[in-house]
Parts: sequence; structure tokens; C-alpha cells
Amino acid sequence: MTGLYIGLAALGVLVVLVGLWLVATANRLDRLHVRTDAGWAALDAALARRAVVTRAVAAVGGVPGLRAVAERAEGAPRGEREAAENELSLLLAGVDRAALPAALAEELNDAEHRVVIARRVHNDAVRDTLSLRRRRRVRYFRLAGTAPHPEYFEIAEPDLPG
Repeated sequence: MTGLYIGLAALGVLVVLVGLWLVATANRLDRLHVRTDAGWAALDAALARRAVVTRAVAAVGGVPGLRAVAERAEGAPRGEREAAENELSLLLAGVDRAALPAALAEELNDAEHRVVIARRVHNDAVRDTLSLRRRRRVRYFRLAGTAPHPEYFEIAEPDLPG
């Protein structure tokens, strides 16, 4: 009879440990989803800032159609945002920065640096989240819940000075 109690106690401890392990994994996955959302928010803010600076460049007299492309990129839905931002990046690559006022050229360079950094942070968070979501224990126990799969944001990185 004592062996039965020891066996049941061991089984109970095992169930509790597995439960704690699953809760810890679910919490980690939740934190990764929060990190992915924060990364997207930072990327969206950096892209919006670049669009504002681009409109200022267009006002000074940059590339024709630059303002319209910047507004289209800023207002594009998330599914179409990559293509619109790539189009904007291509137009910005054609801007003669030496012809711009020094402060505006520096602001444009800074905005583009911030976009590059924010995109890398976002994509790193997406990679980590997807890596955990692919594990068997997450799939079998459906620890991701109803959270949507995060998606990478792929845009061309400009050739930045410095």
C-alpha cells in the first residue's frame, strides 16, 4: 500500500512539473508575441518618420512624385506595405543628398538608419517567435492560442553612408 502512495505522489509531482513547464513555455511565447508587436510598432513609427522626412525632401525639390509615393507608402495596408516601402526606398536612392540642405540630408540619413534598425529588431523578434511556435510541445498543446503568425517585413536596405 505504501508503494501505491509513493507511485501516486511521484505521478502527481510529474504532472505538476509538466504543467509548470507548459505554463513557462506559454508565458515565454506570450512575451515573444509582445516583443514582436513592440517591434512592429517601432518599425511602423520609423517608417512614418521616414515618410515625413521624405515629404520635406520633396518640398525642397527632390525627385518628381516623391511626395505621392511617400504618402502611398505611409497609408498602405500592412499586406501591401512592403512593396510601397520598397518603391519609396528606390526613389530615395535617387535623391541627390548633396543638393539638399545639410540638416535635411542628415535627417533623411537618420530616418533611414532608424528604419534599418527597427526592421532588424522586428525581424529578429519574428524569427524567435516562429522558432518557438514550431516546437512540438507548443503545437501539441496549442500554447500559441489564437495569436496570429507573425510575419517578416522585408524591404531593401539602402546604402547608407557612415
